[in-house]
Amino acid sequence: MVANFFLLLTCGVLVASGAYLLLDRAMTRMLLGLLLMGNGLNLLMLTAGGKAGAPPIQGRNSALIAQDSDPLAQGMILTAIVISMAMTAFILALAYRQYRYRTADLIDNDSEDTALATRTTAAAPDRDASDDPLTGKPTASGDKFGPECFEAPVEKQVER
Repeated sequence: MVANFFLLLTCGVLVASGAYLLLDRAMTRMLLGLLLMGNGLNLLMLTAGGKAGAPPIQGRNSALIAQDSDPLAQGMILTAIVISMAMTAFILALAYRQYRYRTADLIDNDSEDTALATRTTAAAPDRDASDDPLTGKPTASGDKFGPECFEAPVEKQVER
């Protein structure tokens, strides 16, 4: 199979520019990046499906084209188009909701994510909900997850 270089180059440009836009902090650029990447990958699947051929219908022969086209690539692309349209609608709803509440397109750093990233001690299961609400640092008390039987060893639970 010989692939068209221009189509492969177009796929690469679409995916690369989509990845560049996806790394930006503006919601509309992220949306455009996802759309470009999706279109580039759809074009790549179409190119990987082989050259055009006769319709993949059993019993139908074409005098002009001896080879049937691959229906799997076409089916995958149609599925990917439907999924990308649903994802686009969802992201547009998120962008509209963000615009209604903040009237800004940029996504800022979350203060909780910043507090978790600057933690010096490793997050452990006994220190997640008992952190100091002002500083975000873990406290010595730890969590009380429930009754004592939850924290008791398994052997003692069997004896009861």
